[in-house]
Amino acid sequence: MSTTTNPTTRDLLLRAGSTTDAAADVAAITPERAGWSWSGLHVLRLGPGESRSLNLDRDEAVVLPLAGGCSVTVTGLDGEEQTVALVGRHDVFSGPSDFVYAPLGSTLVVTAPGDRAVRIGIATSRAGRHLPVRHGKADEARVDLRGAGRASRRVTNYTLGTDVEVDHLLVCEVLTPGGNWSSYPPHKHDAHSETERELEEIYYFEVADGPDGPGLAYHRVYGTEDRPIDVLAEVRTGDVVLVPHGYHGPSMAAPGYDLYYLNVMAGPADDRRWLSVDDPAHAWVRSTWDTDQIDPRLEGEHA
Repeated sequence: MSTTTNPTTRDLLLRAGSTTDAAADVAAITPERAGWSWSGLHVLRLGPGESRSLNLDRDEAVVLPLAGGCSVTVTGLDGEEQTVALVGRHDVFSGPSDFVYAPLGSTLVVTAPGDRAVRIGIATSRAGRHLPVRHGKADEARVDLRGAGRASRRVTNYTLGTDVEVDHLLVCEVLTPGGNWSSYPPHKHDAHSETERELEEIYYFEVADGPDGPGLAYHRVYGTEDRPIDVLAEVRTGDVVLVPHGYHGPSMAAPGYDLYYLNVMAGPADDRRWLSVDDPAHAWVRSTWDTDQIDPRLEGEHA
């Protein structure tokens, strides 16, 4: 995709399965497929006992269970193998998961347990440094409650603002209770400055089911006069939105349906910082959080 034209919903909203040629996978996004330089995401659907391999010839990666657990074997450039058992979680609405960071140049083999099918996310970024393998425990993830009132959400940071050493890969996930808005106020990070970093971003969505079928949510991306972009789309479980530039948000959880999304961000800066600027028209909303309360649905273990 080009950042000099006006990308549309069709260009940037990728329906479940439309990002990959493998019918068994939910998504397989590389920088080449996305039309940019850094960020990627694979979402694997593995049957009981099934394995899948991925060569990190140019990338670093975070393996994050979305539903169920798995074992991950990481083979380094020296041929040394490390196998990690990830406990995982029932689903993305069940709290944080443990994860594995795998460095540039390694090979991954992800294997489902013999008694159940699983869904596994593999976030990737182009990288230039060879770093150690890291097994992060679920209780080591940094969990923040952000916003207030109907803008309340829970953010779980895996490599964003944590002590997990990465080259460029920033990974977090957001849980938004039904009826709330997140990624709000709308913000952008498409330039390098004292207050902003250039970061390509992937949103991978899952929406809780209702009693009579799948749930739905909505997501917005829009640009500036110099760099136009225009997406306002309904999203469902397995859908992906690419954000090459521009303001993004809100992500809107329809009443009755909790919303989850996995964010993968990467860019050229070496300081591994997430810096963004709000749309000036809507930045005032943050001041209302000083007197509003966090949604009580987020105060327990689960939303």
